[in-house]
Amino acid sequence: MNANTTPWLKIHRGQAPLLVSLPHTGIDLAGLEPRLTSQWLGQRDCDWWIDQLYDFAQDLGATIIHTAISRTVIDVNRDPSGVSLYPGQTTTTLCPLETFDGEALYRAGEEPDGDEIAARRETYFDPYHAALTAELHRLRAAHSKVVLYDCHSIRSVIPRLFEGTLPVFNLGTDSGKSAAPELQARVEKIMAASGESHISNGRFKGGFITRHHGDPAGGIHALQMELSNRGYMREPLGAVTPEIWPTQYDAAFAAPMRKTLTEILTTARDWAQA
Repeated sequence: MNANTTPWLKIHRGQAPLLVSLPHTGIDLAGLEPRLTSQWLGQRDCDWWIDQLYDFAQDLGATIIHTAISRTVIDVNRDPSGVSLYPGQTTTTLCPLETFDGEALYRAGEEPDGDEIAARRETYFDPYHAALTAELHRLRAAHSKVVLYDCHSIRSVIPRLFEGTLPVFNLGTDSGKSAAPELQARVEKIMAASGESHISNGRFKGGFITRHHGDPAGGIHALQMELSNRGYMREPLGAVTPEIWPTQYDAAFAAPMRKTLTEILTTARDWAQA
């Protein structure tokens, strides 16, 4: 059942104990285009095609929450207090001023001030998290355990954010705090069987969504999966330009990754139902 509350926030309500969050697939810049250095930079760090990659989740009975708003407008996976999720490491903020590679997003003097950031939080951030909370409570009322699965992807090589080439699968559970060890172990087994590189709680341990909503003692187990783009896209490694990025979604190329992700989400759902 769809329960769309606004044009930019879409909620599909399922009955299984599985909620799939899509916080970074949006490219809607909410009218900021004239203030940005370029529209392409404003959209470049999107989690490209993740909504298509995971569209099987609806068939698993999952609840799906998706925002069409770009992370350039506001990043719903950052701590709104401004506390860094990764102290000592480069990361982006609630309303980022720079791209992942460090380029300025805004023309000089066009950056948002405190009042504008507060307004964006009220308009976009708060409703997204209110939807997550409401759907988690709805599912938790029907199930003793619920899995919140937060979907992400990123380019494989970004020297400003991490050294070398990122593993294909990057599972985050806030170093074991946001989900039961048994669930984490089951997902790790599937990642290992894929034959692709993988790590748990490495560079990406889970963002604000995972850390804020994950409550294993309360029956809510949160996982973040950060995928390297090369796992499901024909990704050029290194610097990208508007002529070559993003590459188009290729269902055949993405099929092996999709198969592994289907197994991961099915396992998480079945674990919660057991």
